[in-house]
Amino acid sequence: MLQKLLVSNYALIEKLEIDFKSGFTVITGETGAGKSILLGALGLVVGRRTDVSVLADVNKKCVVEAGFLLADDSLKPLFEIYLLDYEQECLLRREISPNGKSRAFVNDTPVNLQQLKQIGSQLIDIHAQHDSLLLTDQTYQLGVLDALLKDQSILSRYRTKYQYFLQLRKEIDQLQSNQLRYDSEVDFIRFQLAEFAKAALKPDEFQELEQKLHLLSHSEEIKASLFAANQILQHSDVTVLQQINHLQQLLNRLSNFLPEANELSSRVSDIQIELKDISFELARLEDQSFFDPQELIACQERLDLINHLMHKHHVHDYDSLLQTHNTLEAELNQMDFDKDKLESKRLEYKKIEADLFKIANDLHNSRLAVAKPFGQEVTKVLHELGMPHAIFYLQCRNTEKLHPDGHTAVDFLFTASKGIEVAEMSKIASGGELSRLMLALKHKLSHTGMIPTLIFDEIDTGVSGEIAAKLAKVLKQMSQGIQLISITHLPQIAARADHHFHVYKQEETERAQSVIKTLSTEERYREVAKMLSSDNVTTAALKAAKELFDS
Repeated sequence: MLQKLLVSNYALIEKLEIDFKSGFTVITGETGAGKSILLGALGLVVGRRTDVSVLADVNKKCVVEAGFLLADDSLKPLFEIYLLDYEQECLLRREISPNGKSRAFVNDTPVNLQQLKQIGSQLIDIHAQHDSLLLTDQTYQLGVLDALLKDQSILSRYRTKYQYFLQLRKEIDQLQSNQLRYDSEVDFIRFQLAEFAKAALKPDEFQELEQKLHLLSHSEEIKASLFAANQILQHSDVTVLQQINHLQQLLNRLSNFLPEANELSSRVSDIQIELKDISFELARLEDQSFFDPQELIACQERLDLINHLMHKHHVHDYDSLLQTHNTLEAELNQMDFDKDKLESKRLEYKKIEADLFKIANDLHNSRLAVAKPFGQEVTKVLHELGMPHAIFYLQCRNTEKLHPDGHTAVDFLFTASKGIEVAEMSKIASGGELSRLMLALKHKLSHTGMIPTLIFDEIDTGVSGEIAAKLAKVLKQMSQGIQLISITHLPQIAARADHHFHVYKQEETERAQSVIKTLSTEERYREVAKMLSSDNVTTAALKAAKELFDS
């Protein structure tokens, strides 16, 4: 139950404090006085979004606090999830700074906006005029039906398992993605290794090939040089060996006269032997040296292949290329993918899916069980609200496709006129009809105990006369089970309330302000009289007002 509301620096409200009580409370006031501003402030404190435009004084922060009395411990698990202190008196606070920053607190502990909204939605239900359009939203329609389920554990069990189902699907998708990536990487490494296998690289091969290419590229020059060198030694007109022989002869003659010539002759003889050996080697090399264009091409192609592999694998030397080959083989041997894990997850997914369909079937049957009587009860309330020919029922369809709340889709079917077939809400209901239908729904839902505090913002728009009295009766009935607060312009509703606040605009100061006042019994008589007689409080109007209260 909402106990207290404190508002400062919000729209037309400079500072405001209201104490609420159980039962039926009405808020009245002239148009523009600020009645709906109160709802805006309440919406702010239960998590609705806003901005600095709500600041009355742009140099000060806006603060809204709402105090609630919790009737039971049903919210305790939610508080424990968010690590919040749980007390029967719960305080929600929202602050908007001039720089636009927003802060939220639950029992003086900071929370984010989503947490505030989730907790606030369990404490108060604010129904603004445009909220009747929710009746055409299928998600809202299913939510209304689920609020009627006697065994909420089925839905809770389904949602828990469905979340795991989604997580499992995510894991399977990730594993499948990993497998595709694994297969792709394995295929690529195998392709690279196939290139290496085809190349059949050998240690030191690259240096040998370079030397061989250099030799083959200059084979003709080499052969010509070998031939010329050998010619110099012993095949020209005057060969080196001939000159050495002549030198040998001269030294031998000198040795008869000069003993030192013997040693010189011996040294020349050694040179002569060495030169003959060199001549032999030159001849041999010349015989072995020949130009083979095919071998040159093969050598060049082999080097091109190796250079291509080095460029492809971003290495700059042959040893690094050989190391890359070894690394790829090691990577392939180490790569592994747990296909059994993927298959196990797939089997588990199918089992969970089957379990979900079973729970969804039970959930669907539970919904079918409450849909028809609920439609009949709402139809009965509509009749009480001056729509004698109205028919409302809920059509439940099995979509055969799992969604976060089962496999049920709900359609609200309605007609307000005699002889007109029921149809979907969005195709047939007017704004006024939607408002009364929403009231009828809230009336029946109020008995579920799931809405501790319900606030209506002019649910009576477009209503007058006898229907207004019937509407007031329905609201009074609703307040027997919940705390009900209604902004109204109808005297019939105001007279039915247990408590009455009046909002008015104070313009004596520089800046207009909204002020709220708790009315005494006599003040309530006068306020209702004003509502009956357009501000002209006559004796007759006062008498009529008192009769409304007495009735």
